[in-house]
Amino acid sequence: MAYETPSHAFQYRYPRVLSIAGSDSGGGAGIQADLKTFAALGCFGMTAITALTAQNTCGVRAIHGVPPEMLRGQIDAVIEDIGVDAVKIGMLHAPDIVHTVAQALDRHALHQVVFDPVMVATSGAVLIDKTAVAVLVRELFPRVTLITPNLDEAALLVGRALHSEQDMEAAAAELLDQGANAVLLKGGHLPGDTVSDLLLQRGGEKIWMRAPRIASPNTHGTGCTLSSAIAAHLALGEPLVQAVESARSFIRGALQAGAEVHTGQGSGPLNHGFAPLVMRRIGLRD
Repeated sequence: MAYETPSHAFQYRYPRVLSIAGSDSGGGAGIQADLKTFAALGCFGMTAITALTAQNTCGVRAIHGVPPEMLRGQIDAVIEDIGVDAVKIGMLHAPDIVHTVAQALDRHALHQVVFDPVMVATSGAVLIDKTAVAVLVRELFPRVTLITPNLDEAALLVGRALHSEQDMEAAAAELLDQGANAVLLKGGHLPGDTVSDLLLQRGGEKIWMRAPRIASPNTHGTGCTLSSAIAAHLALGEPLVQAVESARSFIRGALQAGAEVHTGQGSGPLNHGFAPLVMRRIGLRD
C-alpha cells in the first residue's frame, strides 16, 4: 500500500536534476561526478545509467552497455514519480541508446537539457561506437538546450583538428549548422596560460569566457562536472548564459581545491565538495 500524506503537509520540493550517463567505477567522472556536483550545488540528483565502465584514474578497462529497455525503464520511473527540472546527458555509446534517450526527451517533453558528447576519456580511451556519432548529431542536437564538446570531441564532429580560437569559432558555427541550438566549446586543450571557452547560441553573439589556467594533475571528470553544474544551475532557475558562468566558477573552485590531493596513480578527480550548499527548497506554488 502506498504511503498517504495529506497534500497540505507538503510545502516544498527540491530542484531535480537527472543524469543520463555512464557509471565510472573510479568515482571521478560519469554519474558519480554528476551526483556529487548536483549535491554540492543544492540539487536533488537522480540517474539513468547508460553503461557500466571498469575504470580508474589510469584509464578505462571495460565497458558494458545497459539494454535500451532498462535505460528506458530508469528514465520513466524517475520522471513519472519524482519529476525533473533539468537533464544532463553524458556517455551514449551506441545508436540504440541514442534513440532511446531521444524518444524519452520527446515522450516527457524535457526542455532544459545539457548534452556533453562524451567520446574520449581523459585517458584517451574511446567511449563511443563510431556509428553512434552521426545518430547522436541527428537525434539529439536539435532536442537539447546546449552541447558542451571539448576540442577533441568537436574535432571529431566537424572532421578536422582545431588549433586556435579562430578554429573554435568556425567549429561552433558548424555545430549550430549541424542542428545544435547552443554550443559551449571548451578550449582547455589549447596551449597557454589562459583557458578560453566559447558560448554560441543560435542567432546570438559569440560569448568568450576566459580565465587563468589552473595547474593541476587532477582533471578526470572535468567535462562531466561542468555539464552537470550547468544543468544544476538551470534547474535552480538561472538563464543559460548565467548558468554557464556559474558552472565555470564551480569547476574552477573544484579544480583548485583538488590540485594538491593525491588520488590514484593517474589523472585524479576534482574536489566536488569544496563548498557544498544546503539542499535548496522550492515552494510548491513558486
